[in-house]
Amino acid sequence: MRILLVEDEPEIIDFLKPSLQAECYAVDVVSEGEKASYFGRTGHHDLIILDCMLPKKNGQQICREIRQAGKSMPIIVLSKINDIDNKISLLEAGADDYMVKPFSLEELLSRIKALLRRPHRINDEIIQISDVILDTGKNRVTKNSQPVRLTKKEFMLLQYLMINKGAVLSRGKLLEHVWDMNADPFSNTIESHILSLRRKIENKKTKQKIIFTIPGRGYMIDDQAYLANS
Repeated sequence: MRILLVEDEPEIIDFLKPSLQAECYAVDVVSEGEKASYFGRTGHHDLIILDCMLPKKNGQQICREIRQAGKSMPIIVLSKINDIDNKISLLEAGADDYMVKPFSLEELLSRIKALLRRPHRINDEIIQISDVILDTGKNRVTKNSQPVRLTKKEFMLLQYLMINKGAVLSRGKLLEHVWDMNADPFSNTIESHILSLRRKIENKKTKQKIIFTIPGRGYMIDDQAYLANS
């Protein structure tokens, strides 16, 4: 899952970014309104955390422009203003939630998970493909009921592949959703992580694959459809 963090206070960025990454979210950060609107309208983020007061463009304008562009990802607004009229204005502009600063990190993380469970995102916290089960709520993976030790990036990559079961995902799309905007598109980091995942979750004895390389297109995870033709 990839989050766009829109914030101009360095201390909040320094606090929130690593906290979100610790929960296995990829995080992009922008600090001014015009860039926030641009990335919100053109990027591929699963959720936006948006400071209300920003240079060049405010939260209400940003929310409205993102919604007018047809984007439906959840938006959580952070604001120092504890005023009902301001809350209503932001929610009517397209925000899904509103939190007053200072806020509880635990509450923010809970609200993020709740919003990402909405029907247009992940319907269930448990995803299963073959004998591999991924629990998005507990950040846990098991194979044949045995825990599988994954790095944070491996977990994020596997989660994104499993959510999109049967779909071919390009290297660019994987970089966008699992890494951040600063990821080197020419590195072999995706190939290395795919190789590591295969070693950890595929059946070595039966040589049964669930992660497939589609030449010239990208990667796909499946337990039956592609298997018959591979």
